[in-house]
Amino acid sequence: MTSYIFFDDALRMLVNAFLTSVLLLITFSGLGLAVIETIEKTGIRVDTKRFH
Repeated sequence: MTSYIFFDDALRMLVNAFLTSVLLLITFSGLGLAVIETIEKTGIRVDTKRFH
């Protein structure tokens, strides 16, 4: 018994994975921008000299 994946099914899985990754990328980049904007509004400053 062989278990083949038809081309249409494989293509559908790849498209779903791609669209899911794009959706996650947009979601997390928006979240990151919201965090950065909140930090800028509150005036929190990071001392960059302590990282050197």
